[in-house]
Amino acid sequence: MLSHKLDPTVRFLLEAIEAEGSPPLESFSPVAARKVASEGMQPVQGMMEPLRSIENLRIPGPDCEIPIRVYTPESHAPRPALIYFHGGGWVVCGLDTHDVVCSAIAHRAGAVVIAVDYRLAPENKFPAAVTDCYAATVWVAANAERFGIDRKRLAVGGDSAGGNLAAVVSLKSRDEKGPAIALQVMVYPVTDLSSFQTQSYQEFGESHYLTKKEMEWFREHYLRSMDDARNPQASPLLARDLGVLPPALIITAECDPLRDEGEAYGKRLSNAGVPVTYTCYAGMIHPFFSLSGVIPQALDALQQVAEAVARV
Repeated sequence: MLSHKLDPTVRFLLEAIEAEGSPPLESFSPVAARKVASEGMQPVQGMMEPLRSIENLRIPGPDCEIPIRVYTPESHAPRPALIYFHGGGWVVCGLDTHDVVCSAIAHRAGAVVIAVDYRLAPENKFPAAVTDCYAATVWVAANAERFGIDRKRLAVGGDSAGGNLAAVVSLKSRDEKGPAIALQVMVYPVTDLSSFQTQSYQEFGESHYLTKKEMEWFREHYLRSMDDARNPQASPLLARDLGVLPPALIITAECDPLRDEGEAYGKRLSNAGVPVTYTCYAGMIHPFFSLSGVIPQALDALQQVAEAVARV
């Protein structure tokens, strides 16, 4: 049963998906699910925005080389930068599925965007993704001049699982005296893998694109055990101390099971003295941010992120 809160365009999209009768993502193997997710994104992700260049590189990591994609705008150096971690439940998606998102932010912000192709689960369980994303952040900070980046204007961000990784990298950088991060951007982030019992899960955990069953499937593939779910590097909402962290922009979707934990993370940050800008997009679903080809509000959210990065 679809919620009456849905935006009409989103309702039409969900009805069209239901009419197709495609099997749920969790019914596939991880490898097959990646193909399904990639093919599903292509007709709805919108158009690339103009840039000076897009460059694929491989950088050193502690366990393996890490592929990155660097989006450079036409603006003059030194520029702000956003290190971007893609969503997909740590199991699916990659650089190509988030090309449009990254190009839009880079173009609109006049910022260099560096997308990180971190290792996916279940082939690489937690904390492999955390290790890769933090290593990439350290490397970008150390090589900022090479890309015309102002090291003092370095942001991290991501959507869904990527929002989780942005939060965790910010915590890790604080605790390990890593790079100074000026902004953390979290779009409908996963902040608590230990429990899926929030009100938004109860209200939107079925039939609204991302489901509770799908999140359980992602969690099973990502974590080594449920003990990991209580680790703050998997569930940053469970961190004891959220003080002395970068200012945060948190975006959620009203009709998303992840809404409440994103809002809860924002409240905890704010209570710890961290400046927080929180926006819940009415009538939207997970993953509207990546659907600018069919959902106009995605462009509003992309613009909001770009403006926040430009102001860093």
